[in-house]
This record gives sequence, structure tokens and C-alpha cells, in this order.
Amino acid sequence: MFRSKAVRDLSAILELNRNILSWSCNPPPLTLDRRDHTPDLHMQDTDGGWWMLDAFDRKLPADAVTIAEAAASLSYRYRVVDRSEIYDGFRLKNAVDLLRYVGHNVPLGDRVRLLAILDESGPLSFADCLRVLRETQPIAALASLILQGLVDVELDEDLIGPETMVRRIRA
Repeated sequence: MFRSKAVRDLSAILELNRNILSWSCNPPPLTLDRRDHTPDLHMQDTDGGWWMLDAFDRKLPADAVTIAEAAASLSYRYRVVDRSEIYDGFRLKNAVDLLRYVGHNVPLGDRVRLLAILDESGPLSFADCLRVLRETQPIAALASLILQGLVDVELDEDLIGPETMVRRIRA
């Protein structure tokens, strides 16, 4: 489904970006002077803006300015995502670790118990949160709650570990 590993890795990062409402790997093609160009991804941000993105790892059929103008004609913004935005730091590794648990069902008791203790105590370490979860696999449950946007952890500073702080997200 993805054109390359770089595009797949970029999609993992988008999946955990709280500023992204939705993304897809099936954007409409852009008509350029001599041929069409289909960007790698399109997404909508929380400000309502629509974007078309290309990963850094391919030769583009035209310069980025020409592609951006074609995207603008369809009311999209356009940019090429630099390699460093995908591969520098810890975000991609943490995203891949968490995305293993997409679709894991967290029992109501575990969800309520964890959210209540976070309300009472404020942020807790990942290890302390795991002790609260009793009805299912603790790592899977906590990862699922992060993916659902009910709790949050810092993804950029370090790999997720026992000392990683977990915070409640209020809708």
C-alpha cells in the first residue's frame, strides 16, 4: 500500500501526531506540465488545513514549487518531508512500538481505574500505570489508551520506558 519504507515510516509518525485529524495514502493526482504526480500522502491538520506530502526518497517529476502550485490549485498545501523529520530522534521507534497494539480492547474497569488514578494523582510513571491495570495485558492496555488519545506520553525525548510519564488528556 505504501510506495516505500520511508512513506510507511512517515505514516506511523502521522498516526501519533495529535495535530493530525486524518491522513491517507491515496491522494488525488496533481497535473503538472508534462505529466501527473501523485504525492505519497495527504492529510488534514487540526486547523482544518489539507496537505499533500512526499517523502524525501524519490526523484520528483518537477521542482517542489511547481508541485506546490498544482496542489494549491486543489486547495492543498504541499511539502517534501525531510529524512530528519522521520528518522532523527525517538518518535518513529516509539510510534512503531505503540502501533503494535492498534485494535487492542481495553476493558472498562482498567480504563476507568487508570483515568481515575491519573485524575487523583496527576501524571504517573509508565511503571506505576502498569500496576493499576488488572483485567488485561498492562502494556497492551496502556499503549491502546495512548493510541486512543485518552492518555499521553512524551514520544520525542527518549524511548518509552518505566520512567516515562503518563498524563491524562481531557477532551
